[in-house]
Amino acid sequence: MSIAEVYDVPVSPLVPPSPPRAPDNMSLFARLKAIRESPIGMWGQPAYEEDIIRGRFFGRNSFILNVPDAIKHVLVDNFENYTRTPVSFRVLRPILGQGLLIAEGRAWKHQRRTLAPAFTPRAVTTLIPHMLAATDETVAKLRAASNAPVDLREAMQRMTLEIAGRTMFSFGMEQHGAALRDFVMEYGEHLARPHFLDLLLPLSWPSPQDFKRARFRKRWTAFVGMLMAERRAAGKKAGAPARDLFDLMGEARDPETGLAFTDDQLGDQVATMILAGHETTATALFWALYLLALDPLTQEEVAREVEGASVSGALDLDRLKFTRAVMDETMRLYPPAFLIARAAGGPDTIAGLPISKKDVILIAPWILHRHEKLWRNPNAFIPSRFMTGTPPDRFAYLPFGVGARVCIGAHFALVEATLALAKMIGAFRVTLVDKEPVKPIGVVTTQPDRSPMFTITPR
Repeated sequence: MSIAEVYDVPVSPLVPPSPPRAPDNMSLFARLKAIRESPIGMWGQPAYEEDIIRGRFFGRNSFILNVPDAIKHVLVDNFENYTRTPVSFRVLRPILGQGLLIAEGRAWKHQRRTLAPAFTPRAVTTLIPHMLAATDETVAKLRAASNAPVDLREAMQRMTLEIAGRTMFSFGMEQHGAALRDFVMEYGEHLARPHFLDLLLPLSWPSPQDFKRARFRKRWTAFVGMLMAERRAAGKKAGAPARDLFDLMGEARDPETGLAFTDDQLGDQVATMILAGHETTATALFWALYLLALDPLTQEEVAREVEGASVSGALDLDRLKFTRAVMDETMRLYPPAFLIARAAGGPDTIAGLPISKKDVILIAPWILHRHEKLWRNPNAFIPSRFMTGTPPDRFAYLPFGVGARVCIGAHFALVEATLALAKMIGAFRVTLVDKEPVKPIGVVTTQPDRSPMFTITPR
């Protein structure tokens, strides 16, 4: 029974603020500016209503796909024909190297096969104590300072970074967390946004930004190497089971070739898992807390569930069904990856449309998750839509991608986020200090345009 039913309160679903949609006659200059500042502002109303949007961009055909069968064709049936676009490589390689997220072809297959055992539900279960310990420490720190306004975005970033450090290396990030956050902030603010020449030049021709990215990568890889050296110095008892992701990845072998990761490859995997893991989960948790602050009735429903899900002082993940639905709905409205861009490697046909080599295929979870043909009341926050027993079409809801390249850490992230949200709402009543809307912007992930202050009141 919901809070609304308990108190017989008529409830209109929350419609959180979002950026204005682009005008139909948007100029090329305005489009380039939107790509630079936040690509989710360059799509107009037709993108949220039509099945496929055709266009031209720098002399190439482009297609925005909103048809589940067409998306299945690109991401599953013929995925080997579609690679990341040159601008994706420019933006991601300096910070992720040749890690799983952006590897292609045989390198990707080797990495995927090798890493898969480290992210099974059974392996993730062994890491839950790391998640809970870091979350409990965050709750304790916030409780001690609960009389003052708090930046929950920063708190979630610190917490998920701590979880990333412990699950990756079995040590906390007190010593290195500030430096790691500085790297992430520096890259996001200065190097992650594509410039005009990033879009125009072939990948083999470095843009001015590429030289800056190369200098960043040199410092970044040295930092990751230092973390790995520190973890190796801590060692592991002979014959002892793997205690963290670093152990699991170090022991992993390609099931077909028997090959382990080289040191450089392992470094790229570490960077990918720490960055993709902590930043996306922190942002998803921020959005969930923001939505619950705007929707007190739903927040209280979560708190009631958390109270009933505690068994001998411990949370039973299987009983947190509504909390999980809140996370699912949060990632529908604010998908961690707002855009999946692919370049056709060769000719193809999608939904009856001819595709030429180098045509750009865009699958935008930001659009797809708000498409008027695919969702009832698509702009509203309605977690119960994920509790009907009928899941959404798997090609209409893509918070972690889909197909062969679905995010390998999806289960890890969902377990972490569900437990963390339950702990936070079980401990505090969360309200916003100011009422100025927080709007999403797309810079690698779907981020807030500012960090509002919250008040947290112990329950």
